[in-house]
Amino acid sequence: MSQRREQTTVRAYGVLIVDARVLLVRSSSPDFQPPLWWLPGGGLNFGETPEQALAREFAEETGLVIDRPTLLGVTSDVRRRDNGDRLHTVRIHYRVRRRGGALRDETSGTTDQTRWFPLGELDDTNVADYARAALSLAAEK
Repeated sequence: MSQRREQTTVRAYGVLIVDARVLLVRSSSPDFQPPLWWLPGGGLNFGETPEQALAREFAEETGLVIDRPTLLGVTSDVRRRDNGDRLHTVRIHYRVRRRGGALRDETSGTTDQTRWFPLGELDDTNVADYARAALSLAAEK
């Protein structure tokens, strides 16, 4: 019998809101039906600051260059993977501003589409729980 593993990861995500619309990225996993949308961002590489990871991941997933990250808050969740392992994810949420770049979809990664969503029209969209929590934090500040 194999032993179940537990792992902790730290991830940084950006909330980019322009003209009452938020930028979200779609999971490239076909397992999510309907498709799952979340905030641009991802895991920290060894030695990276959360802000460096955020800028790198945001550019990889959206093509946009961001700046002036402002801390919104931190959330944490634990989930069980299909193989029984448990994953603890610490998520650092920032509000960001666009500095440049051209919006595009990621071609070979965990996301495959980038899209603007009106903030008032997310109720019927399958948005990750952590992304909804971050949007709530952004609305409070």
